[in-house]
Amino acid sequence: MAAVLLFFRLFFEACFLALQQLFGNKLRTLLSLLGITIGIWCVIMVFSAVDSLEYSIRKSFEQLGDDVVYVNTMPWGEDPRENYWKYMRRPEPSYRDFEAIKANCQTAGKTSFSVFIGGSNTESKLGQAAGVFYMGVTPDYKDIFGLEFEQGRYFTPNSFFRGQNEVVIGYEVYKALFREGESALGRWIKSKGQKLKVVGVLKKEGKDLINPINFDNVAIIPYNTARKYINLGRSAMNRGRSSISVKAETGVDVEALKTELVGVLRASRRLPPKEEDNFALNTLSILSNFLSSIFGVINLAGLFIGGFAIIVGVFSVANIMFVSVKERTNLIGVKKALGAKRYMILMEFLIESILLCLFGGAIGLFLVYLAALAVTHFADFPIFLSTYNAVLGLSIAAFSGVIAGIIPAYSASKMEAVEAMRAGR
Repeated sequence: MAAVLLFFRLFFEACFLALQQLFGNKLRTLLSLLGITIGIWCVIMVFSAVDSLEYSIRKSFEQLGDDVVYVNTMPWGEDPRENYWKYMRRPEPSYRDFEAIKANCQTAGKTSFSVFIGGSNTESKLGQAAGVFYMGVTPDYKDIFGLEFEQGRYFTPNSFFRGQNEVVIGYEVYKALFREGESALGRWIKSKGQKLKVVGVLKKEGKDLINPINFDNVAIIPYNTARKYINLGRSAMNRGRSSISVKAETGVDVEALKTELVGVLRASRRLPPKEEDNFALNTLSILSNFLSSIFGVINLAGLFIGGFAIIVGVFSVANIMFVSVKERTNLIGVKKALGAKRYMILMEFLIESILLCLFGGAIGLFLVYLAALAVTHFADFPIFLSTYNAVLGLSIAAFSGVIAGIIPAYSASKMEAVEAMRAGR
């Protein structure tokens, strides 16, 4: 109990002396703490910006689903230039592959085949929309990508089976073709000489940094409609036009789904046992790992840049502490004469150094907060200062205080009482 009381006494005394140093020599202290402040600002600002960027990108990719496997010609986590011609020779995912997965893959809950037809000018009686992105899809597409509707509905099973002239349009397409607030349901639009009846309008998407699929500017039609009225054979020959999305059955691990998909697709494409796969199975985790490696490098660069400012700040605070020891040499001698132990003197100066650096770190965090507010307001890109980054900034500041104060505190603790009292006169 006595030791705890002694610690708190030393702590409060160190706080008082730190404040005395701060307010007694304002300019000298603030200039010395400038390095710590700038260093913490650089490091935590970079960390906050990267964390905000990573959060926005990951949120943008959420619509892809972490339990969905995408059948493509090339893996997402590899530089396409490394094996470009190898992937160019691979066949595109086909409707036959889709049917094979639907029929034979037991671990698949939902399976969708989609064909990206491309941009097309579209018109109605009230307006025109340029570059509308058309795609033909199968029934499970809505459930896999979580489509939500502002007006109307998705296609009925009969619409898919018969290939009826129906379309679901994105919110921006709706605003361009119709008066906002009015119903578009049952109205007709025209593209490439074909008339399509609007049965649904998708909800407006949020302002994500990256949209893998911009549903605000799409026109979705049933796959059989695309086969009837659009030159699908020519479009599907273009690279990257077709895609198969497979959502795992509830309770099924994605890796188990991928393992079964390999067998189903190899059988569908009649690949010999010794021949390598001519398809790639991609999941959101591949993008997550790729993004983590990139952001890790950026964070390291921010720490490296801010580290130089922190080092300068450490030397500045150390200089303050040496001056403080010099000014209080006589007082140290008196305390030693009255029975103060070495560790008490060391703790006193060390706590003072840590508190000074924490003050500089707090200023740096406050500047990060102001900068984040400014960027969020003027650049329309949300940056936030997380609790983790705030604690990290203060931890770096406290560690800097230990480094800056350990040598001055140690030199003060080694002073002899008589010599310190004489030197302080």
